[in-house]
Amino acid sequence: MFSFFRAVAVFAVAGWLAQTAQATELQLSVSDAQGAPLADAVVTLAGPAGPARPVVTTRMDQKGKMFLPHVLAVRTGTAVTFPNSDDIRHQVYSFSQSKRFELRLYEGTPTAPVVFDRPGVVVLGCNIHDWMLGYIYVTADPRFGVTDAQGHLNLTQLPEGSYSLTLWHPRSPDLRPQAGGSLALGQAPERKVLTLAVDGADGPSPSPPASPFGDAFQKALRENQK
Repeated sequence: MFSFFRAVAVFAVAGWLAQTAQATELQLSVSDAQGAPLADAVVTLAGPAGPARPVVTTRMDQKGKMFLPHVLAVRTGTAVTFPNSDDIRHQVYSFSQSKRFELRLYEGTPTAPVVFDRPGVVVLGCNIHDWMLGYIYVTADPRFGVTDAQGHLNLTQLPEGSYSLTLWHPRSPDLRPQAGGSLALGQAPERKVLTLAVDGADGPSPSPPASPFGDAFQKALRENQK
């Protein structure tokens, strides 16, 4: 009996090692139409079955009267906490169809996280500081990430096979995701350069411009009505 269970364990480990050995890496660079690198671009991959990023609890901070990170990408079902690292109070809210909620005026960290259970773009604002603007991109795709300040993103442990890519950015027209094409991944790491059409400037700002939340919310509303 012991030999039987040992054989099963060896088989399971061998299967896991084989799956790991077949995993590969995708190195992405995302830029706009003029070739400038795009930070805060979300890339999602739909493809073969395999290890996927688990659904976990993550955080959207508030610091220096800004949402940090400016863009947070999460998988459907993820719980997000909203700590307030400022020494003043904030009141976080969203009117987005994907997730409507309000965290009334508070300091520190609210006790209960907010669960984002529907795919879509969630625009975040603060009732006290109108210029605060943040985004949570909720995706059902199992593999995804957000580009860094240089427009780079590395996705690892990807099973070999064919993938279709979706791109999104806060400056995407009407906040709509865009098709990013397809690619086939083998055993060797792959590099790919992607171009994303975007509108004018958008970004976190510590000083109050004219109602950026209202503009972003109207874009999201138009997208949800299509």
